[in-house]
Amino acid sequence: MHCKRTDCLEKPISRLFEKLGRTVGAHPVCFFVVPLIVSTVLGGGFVYLEEREDNDIERQFTPREGPSKKAREFVKENFPLDESWFSSQRLYAEGNYASIIAVSSCESNILTKKAVEDLVKLNDKVTSISVIVGKRQLSFNDFCSKANGACVPNNLLEIINYNARADEWLKKFHRILLEEAEGKIIKISHYTSRSRQEEIEKHTTDGIPLFSITYGLAMSFSVLSCLRLDNVRNKVWVAAVGVFSAGLAVISAFGLMLYAGVPFVITVANSPFLILGIGVDDVFIMLSNWQHTHVMDPVPTRMAHTYREAAMSITITTLTDVLGFYIGLMSDFRSVQYFCLYTSTAIIFCYIYNITFFGAFVALNGRREERNGHWLTCMQIPSEPPPNSSSCHSMCCVGGAYDQETGMEQIQPINKFFKNYYGPLLTKPWAKTIVILIYVGYLAGSVYGCFQVQQGTDLRDLAADDSYVIKYYDNDEQYFSSYGPNVMVVVTKEFPYWEETKRFRLQACLEEFKKLPFVDEKLFTSWLDSYETFGKSANLDLSDGRVFMAHLSSLFTNAPELQQDVNISGGAVHASRFFVQTIHITNSSMEVRMVNDFKEATKKCTATPLIVYNPAFIYYDQYAVTISSTVQNIGFTTGVMLLISLLLIPNPLCSLWVTFSIGSVILGVTGFMALWNVNLDSISMIILVVCIGFTVDFSAHISYSFVSSDKPTANGKLVDALYLLGYPVMQGALSTILGVVVLAASKNHIFRTFFKIMFLVMTFGLLHGITFIPVFLTLFTCTPEYVKDKPEIKDQVITNIQIKDEKKLNNRYRTTTGRWFRLQEAQKIQNTGLGPMLCPRWYDAQATRPPTLSPSVMLVFPAASSVDEMPPAYTA
Repeated sequence: MHCKRTDCLEKPISRLFEKLGRTVGAHPVCFFVVPLIVSTVLGGGFVYLEEREDNDIERQFTPREGPSKKAREFVKENFPLDESWFSSQRLYAEGNYASIIAVSSCESNILTKKAVEDLVKLNDKVTSISVIVGKRQLSFNDFCSKANGACVPNNLLEIINYNARADEWLKKFHRILLEEAEGKIIKISHYTSRSRQEEIEKHTTDGIPLFSITYGLAMSFSVLSCLRLDNVRNKVWVAAVGVFSAGLAVISAFGLMLYAGVPFVITVANSPFLILGIGVDDVFIMLSNWQHTHVMDPVPTRMAHTYREAAMSITITTLTDVLGFYIGLMSDFRSVQYFCLYTSTAIIFCYIYNITFFGAFVALNGRREERNGHWLTCMQIPSEPPPNSSSCHSMCCVGGAYDQETGMEQIQPINKFFKNYYGPLLTKPWAKTIVILIYVGYLAGSVYGCFQVQQGTDLRDLAADDSYVIKYYDNDEQYFSSYGPNVMVVVTKEFPYWEETKRFRLQACLEEFKKLPFVDEKLFTSWLDSYETFGKSANLDLSDGRVFMAHLSSLFTNAPELQQDVNISGGAVHASRFFVQTIHITNSSMEVRMVNDFKEATKKCTATPLIVYNPAFIYYDQYAVTISSTVQNIGFTTGVMLLISLLLIPNPLCSLWVTFSIGSVILGVTGFMALWNVNLDSISMIILVVCIGFTVDFSAHISYSFVSSDKPTANGKLVDALYLLGYPVMQGALSTILGVVVLAASKNHIFRTFFKIMFLVMTFGLLHGITFIPVFLTLFTCTPEYVKDKPEIKDQVITNIQIKDEKKLNNRYRTTTGRWFRLQEAQKIQNTGLGPMLCPRWYDAQATRPPTLSPSVMLVFPAASSVDEMPPAYTA
């Protein structure tokens, strides 16, 4: 199968980066110092970190335009709170409160005499709490919610009207209850309206010490993986600077965002771990291409070659990552938007610093290698051990060896593994069959897991594992989970309640709510039912509009709390509300079903427009947009990835395979994260966007190397691609896993979720990059026409050699205008001071690298487009 190369963009961009590489190689100090100065200046933005922190749970973790927020505004406007007659079910917001759950220590009856005595003492202790605000001492009676002039007696503590004084009281309440948590008779757990917000704010910066550990692990791994026994070719400092470059990118990006006033949310704390993985991955790619340059070439030439090969690959992955995150700005969740903004900016800085700061250090290190300087002391050392030198001296003070056949650095053992064992293994028909069967099994497990996905953020997950609120949540779920939210059913338009036909239709709608399986029909609060009962007892004709409206005040005199359920103005009822009690709402699936069934019931009501509301619905709104937002983000991002791949990868079918790998990895991550007890919520949705970028990283590197290979067969391209980039891709995956593995030990659910999904992304991405995609490319790809039509240039035996341009015959492995030819026999060159060159076979100066075959003697000649155009003096 043959196809056209779509390299109209790839070629000019490669040439541009070749020029950049040559410039960096010629002036490395400038490119090294400027990023340091920029990072220092931008790092000053961290002084605003505390000021920019914004972890308001509702603002950051609920949809911006959620329908329940609009419903709340309607309720707030039409049913204002009556502070003189407190009713918890009529609150349009959670309000300020404190709650205590007391459990018997021996799990027996809590109403024993001793237990009740302890409860009474605890109640007295709480109600006696006083705080000094300004010059006033305020007690419980100054804060409690009141009904008919007295503190509401039903609950242990209810506080309304948030203000600084109540805030101080809640803090003192929290301190006292922590001291009373464990008793001989009862065990206490407590919760306040401040608890959830305080917990998430307290753990916003928990990732900083973890990042320090991660940074050390990534540094150690990079150094070890780039460690060489050769004292000149050792890349220890290069690897360390590569990790340092990623750190500079984080400092610069975060500082810039903080200067710009972008809020810092707890989800953003995950970004540095991600950037470290991306940066180190690109470092390994650049190092791999540097090691495939000719060691005897000048540093600018080696840098030009490195940038031409590597920069294109990392440009593709950077573009896809950045655009993927910018598409994430379309999300309905602000926490997702800010994460994407910080991360995309950091990726841009990471890319810039890789091709400037890190590239400059590679060039400086190349200068050291060029003069055969020691990796530690930089002092010049011999490339061969002196006579009679000790083995210790040879080990410590000799270096600079390279492959005499290829002119490149010596192949590392792991590269030999990919070239001689793993790559050839995947070319076997039986091995390809096994790979396909493994992939089918992977798909089956992924699809099964997708049907097990649970939606939504459990609010308890916003607290740390050792938080006092976890104990409260557990007790509440164990002992008080039978009853769910008390839901308002609101009539939003003016309605003639006195007209029997319309009233019956409205009551029929309300009956539909009472029939829902998760509603207790006996616990139904209706001012209209109460009014009908009152009307019958008072012998009123409520079908008369004037009578209906005239006697409402009598109802409210007998039941003052019902007055808060009717909005009367201008002699008409403009809005009213009823209450239904939900039961057995024990998990997110039940919450999703409840919200959907309520919405369906409101749509079915033809009597009048209805809305449903409870303060908890603000958080339930996420269920309506999580899946749609995830599908939207993934769809847009995947489309962008396909477009970029088609433009920059010089083979359209390989671009389609990159897109295919995105869908395949996302399917696997979604399915297996569900099997790993990770919900689909705003947090995991962020990381699924990340998943796309990393998938492109793995598949694009391998695919680009595959189509760029000069091997004539698909199997040969597979081996060549894995030989060149198999190890760097594996290094990138392992370094990223190391970068997030410390999060597995975090007490915070958000960090652990990040670890789980990133681990799945790295594992499945690596599996696709070095196993599935290479095999699929050999089975379902095409060979460019230029390979098919390329004329074979046979070996030439040159006997009558005349040197017309002695300058072009030098000890470099290639020149700007020369070509390589393999010689079966060659005549020694006399009077030049140069011996014969070694190179694998004929080599076009415009090609990317010499193919690796058996060595033979080589010579450099002036350029010619074919053997036929060579001057007669140069041919046999």
